[in-house]
Amino acid sequence: MLYDLIVVGGGPAGLAAANSAYEKGLRNILIVERDKELGGILNQCIHNGFGLHRFKEELTGPEYAHRFIEMLKDTSVQVMCDTMVLTVTENKEVHVINTEQGYQVLRAKAVVLAMGCRERTRGAIAIPGHRPSGVFTAGSAQRYLNMEGYMVGKRVIILGSGDIGLIMARRMTLEGAKVLACVEVMPYSGGLMRNIVQCLQDYDIPLYLSHTVTDIQQENGRLSHVTVSKVDESRNPIPGTEMEFDCDTLLLSVGLIPENELTRGAGIQMDMRTNGAIVYENMETSIPGVFACGNVVHVHDLVDYVSQESEKAGAAAADFVTNPKTDEQAVQLKNGNGVSYTVPQQVRISRIEKNLEVFFRVRQVYGQSVIEVKDDETLLCSFKREYMTPGEMQQIKLPKMILDKAAGNTIEISVKEA
Repeated sequence: MLYDLIVVGGGPAGLAAANSAYEKGLRNILIVERDKELGGILNQCIHNGFGLHRFKEELTGPEYAHRFIEMLKDTSVQVMCDTMVLTVTENKEVHVINTEQGYQVLRAKAVVLAMGCRERTRGAIAIPGHRPSGVFTAGSAQRYLNMEGYMVGKRVIILGSGDIGLIMARRMTLEGAKVLACVEVMPYSGGLMRNIVQCLQDYDIPLYLSHTVTDIQQENGRLSHVTVSKVDESRNPIPGTEMEFDCDTLLLSVGLIPENELTRGAGIQMDMRTNGAIVYENMETSIPGVFACGNVVHVHDLVDYVSQESEKAGAAAADFVTNPKTDEQAVQLKNGNGVSYTVPQQVRISRIEKNLEVFFRVRQVYGQSVIEVKDDETLLCSFKREYMTPGEMQQIKLPKMILDKAAGNTIEISVKEA
């Protein structure tokens, strides 16, 4: 069967993309989701704080997802849950399998990739010591606790200060566990400042920066002790700085990885900085008619930004189906001093109507600073910031009139202290 649009993933990105494409006139749309219901990771995020940008009110994760699910109820958008996508090809064939229809090959005029991301595990960071029960990724523990109803432990150490780990520090405390410490290998937190305040400081949970777990001990197959050591500037443990914690649970919040096996399998060009696809200003990938959005492109810190980006991808997919355009020359967006990556990476200036939104992260903590945007020869514009940290994604808007003045084939975004 030929669809106008197939959206791979039914989380916040996929839902927003499908709804936007429908609003732009597409009617034959299919969402393919591997879980048994729509909503993605939001279903296990029962804390509030979602939707302040998108809906101008504070919602829980399930409530935020429900808003988009409700939007789709009165549309012709089709949903195929409990279905695994095996392959996406460059000619926009989507190979799927489930227990009811078996193996199918679906075809589409356009595809939106919205598979989200996954957590780094203990194997990715090579923590030494025993391999007992009681070691979980923070997201796994969140699902056990919030959706399955299992308390994963009573005395907890959290390694990494990503937002999921910070939120689980508060969640475990509210459920009666004792969170002994949050340990971060970097000299700064990897999460939002509001989560550090609301999830750690409000509950008197200590945060040890420039520290990491250097040993894990067990008793009768269960985690019993964790050793934490201070690290030097090269992130190597410093002998003599060890602290031992008596605990039964270790939660890992050590980073997220965009889920891009399907993207690579399709032959789409990848960005090694983000581990996501290289995208144009409208979230189109290197394959015309295949778009990517949300955490599969780069890891966001706010779901509101995921929805915003995904609505852009859905609208662009609808435009591709109804009004395909020929290739146009693109300018490359480069990360300069202090910037780790930019999204988008390629910009077709002729397709921008008013502003180009650029997302990026900085490499270190900055106080008063200036974001500079340059072409090959001159400074195009600059933006002042009071504070920036790698844990919080930055956003700037570049007016089309500024971009039209750019000379050469590259635009560089860099940061310097004021």
